[in-house]
Amino acid sequence: MKVKILTRNPDEYLRETKRDIYKVPRNFDPALHPFEAAREYTRALNSVKLEKIFAKPFIGCLEGHRDGVSCLCKHPTQLSTLLSGAFDGEIKVWNLPQRTCERTFLAHDGIIRGIAFNATHEYFITIGDDKTIKTWKAEKPMLSVEEEPVNTIISKTILTGISHHKTEPIFATCGEVCHLWEETRNEPIRTFKWGIDSLLDIKYNPVQPNLFATCASDRSIILYDARDTGPLRRVIMKLRSNKLCWNPMEAVTFTCANEDYNLYTYDIRNLKKPVYVHMDHVQAVIDVDYSPTGKEFVAGSYDKSIRIFGMDREHCREVYHTRRMQRLTCIGWSLDNKYIISGSDEMNLRVWKARASEKLGVLKPREKVALNYSEALKQKFAAHPQVKRIARHRHVPKHIYNARNELRTIHQKMKRKENNRRAHSKKGEVPFLSEKERHIVREDE
Repeated sequence: MKVKILTRNPDEYLRETKRDIYKVPRNFDPALHPFEAAREYTRALNSVKLEKIFAKPFIGCLEGHRDGVSCLCKHPTQLSTLLSGAFDGEIKVWNLPQRTCERTFLAHDGIIRGIAFNATHEYFITIGDDKTIKTWKAEKPMLSVEEEPVNTIISKTILTGISHHKTEPIFATCGEVCHLWEETRNEPIRTFKWGIDSLLDIKYNPVQPNLFATCASDRSIILYDARDTGPLRRVIMKLRSNKLCWNPMEAVTFTCANEDYNLYTYDIRNLKKPVYVHMDHVQAVIDVDYSPTGKEFVAGSYDKSIRIFGMDREHCREVYHTRRMQRLTCIGWSLDNKYIISGSDEMNLRVWKARASEKLGVLKPREKVALNYSEALKQKFAAHPQVKRIARHRHVPKHIYNARNELRTIHQKMKRKENNRRAHSKKGEVPFLSEKERHIVREDE
C-alpha cells in the first residue's frame, strides 16, 4: 500500500530570528511581474544613495611623531605591524588594531629616507641623510636594553631609497648611483651608473626578483637587471617622477607618480608610451602604492588629498581628504586589501577604509546577500544618468575645486592653440599627439 504525504522544508518558512517576518513563497515567473525593471531601478537608485550616506572612510589617526612623516613600511607577514620614519630621524613601530606605538627610537641624524624588511623578516634596514645603512632587529628588545643597530654601514654616497630582494639576502640602494649590497658585507657588490645626478626611488619587482627600477632626477625612469653589467633601458619624461610601484600581479607593469599631477602606468616591453595616464590630482603626486590584488592603486599628492584609481581607469573612483590633513608624503595599501595608511607633513598617520562605505566586522549571511544584491543592481543600472551622476559625485575642498577648473581651462587653451597651429600649417608639420605620447621625450637603450 502506498501512502502519500505532504512535506515542507523548514528553511523555507521558519524565521531566522524572533523579530524576523515570516517568509512568503514567491513565483519568479517574469510574466507575473511586469514592473520588475522599474522596481529594480528604484532599488538601484536607493542603493547608490545609501552608499553615499554610509561612506565614512576615515578610521583613526596615529599620533606621536614630532616631525613630518617621511616614509612607511608594511610588515610582509603581519597585518598589525607598521613602521614609520620621520624627518627628524625617529622610527616608530605601530600596532594598528590597538592604534598604539610599541617602539620608538632615534635611528639616523636627519631624514629617514627608506625602510625595508629583509627576506626572513627578522630584521629591517633603514637609510638616512647621514649616509648610513643600519640593520635593526624586528623583535622588541627587553625593557632595560637600549635600541642598538645590529650592523651599521657607512656609505660613500648619498642615499635616497632602498628595496630588498624578496628571497635572497640582497638589497639595493639608490642615491648618486645605484648599489647592490649583501647583508653580510659592508661594501657594495655591484654598482650601476648611467651618467645622471641622482636617483630618487628604487623598487624590486615582486614577481621577477632580478629586475628593479629607479626614478631619476633627470626626469628618467631606468630599468636594471641584476644579472646584467649595466642598466637595461630608460624612458625620459617631460617632468620628474617622484615614486614608482610595481604591480604585484603583473611582472611587466609599474605605475609612477609624476610632478605633472598625473600617474603613468607602463609596460616594460614597450616604454615608448604609457599604457594608461591617470589624471585628477591638481598638484604634484608624491607617492603611489598598489593593492595586493593588483587591480587598484592609491596615490597621495601635495594637493592634500588621497585618490584611489583602477589600474585601467584614467579617473579616480574615490577621493579622501580631511580639514587637518596637509601635504601627503607617503602612502600604503594594507596586505589584506581593506585599509589605506597615509602619512603627511603635519606629523600624523591616518588609517582609511579602502572602500568608503564598507561595513567593518563580521557580516551576517542575510547582510552579505543584501549587499551583493545591491552591488549587482548598481552594476546593472550603472549607465543610467541618475545612478551614474550620484555614483561619481565627490565633494572636494574649495582649493581643489578651483584648481581643477583652472587646469581644465589651461588644457582647453593648449588644445585650441594646437588645433589652430595645425590648421594653419602644412600637412604633417604639426603632428597630432595623444595624451599618452605628449608627456614622453624619448626612450634610450
